[in-house]
Amino acid sequence: MRDTMLILHMIGLAMGLGTSFAFMFLGMAASKMDKDDAKKFTTNAMVVSRMGHIGITLLIISGGYLMTPFWSSLMDMPMLLTKLILVLVLIILIALLSINARKAKETQDDKYFKTIGVLGKFSMLTSLTIVILAVLNFH
Repeated sequence: MRDTMLILHMIGLAMGLGTSFAFMFLGMAASKMDKDDAKKFTTNAMVVSRMGHIGITLLIISGGYLMTPFWSSLMDMPMLLTKLILVLVLIILIALLSINARKAKETQDDKYFKTIGVLGKFSMLTSLTIVILAVLNFH
């Protein structure tokens, strides 16, 4: 069962982090377009966020299982504790991204598109930090 959960965890990681990279490159492409085309392109590309939502869901479910042997000693493992706190931060960032994406799609207001860009950068940085901490903790 552990191997199955580890596989699901890696798939979730690929989907979640892949979404961040996809949006980074889509943002670079949108920055080369005129304003109206960029908004339309970005609005249409937001469907990719569903992949990120599925990825974070897989990570939470499989991660909860994979953490089973570590819950009792969590306070003695500062890197793991930091990683879990960053996962909570990432969940909040994803929620904020989703809210702003919905508002951007509904209103086409520039402020939501700008907020999405900023939150996206923070979520990618947070995701990469989580991966680094996981590797350092479990190597």
